[in-house]
Amino acid sequence: MKLLIIAPCLLSPFYVYRGPKEKEYVTARLLRKLIGELDENWQVLVYPCPEYELMGWPRAPASKEVFERLGMRERAKTIADFIGRVLTEEKPERVVFIGVKGSPTCGVFHTSSSDPQSYPYSAMQEFFYMSKEERLGRSREMVEGQGFKLVKAPGILFEILQSRFPEGTYIEFDKDDIEGSMERVKSVLVELGAR
Repeated sequence: MKLLIIAPCLLSPFYVYRGPKEKEYVTARLLRKLIGELDENWQVLVYPCPEYELMGWPRAPASKEVFERLGMRERAKTIADFIGRVLTEEKPERVVFIGVKGSPTCGVFHTSSSDPQSYPYSAMQEFFYMSKEERLGRSREMVEGQGFKLVKAPGILFEILQSRFPEGTYIEFDKDDIEGSMERVKSVLVELGAR
């Protein structure tokens, strides 16, 4: 057996902190189609969304440092333990992890960064009461106002996963380059004999 471990928001766009935009719908549709084409040697594991588990939905945009301050590392360790248990019990011959570029938790090679000291933590609760349009606008304001930066580093969960499972194959899906990301995923799966 080969195992594809994938970030939940890539298959179900409703986990995205602010709610889905068109790029999330397109990503989910294409990846679900690709998974449907995998041969019988592949299984798929979609782990629980760490950000949903910690903060619920909808939620304000937050950087890796903000989530660290809110206790995400412990939540991420619990999810990594679940993944580790599956790997120990099922013993797949190959494991492919797909994360999300820029995610504070599921970024593979890139995550978001900001100053946690200046973050407006009260905004976390505000998002629960906003409509989708209000959340989209407020998300943009917060990202710009907090000076979020894309930095070369894994998100919290993928930092733990890469440390625990260095033999895995890691792919970062960029929802701003869906075509290129799909090509990377297909290339790795073909290389591993997916179809």
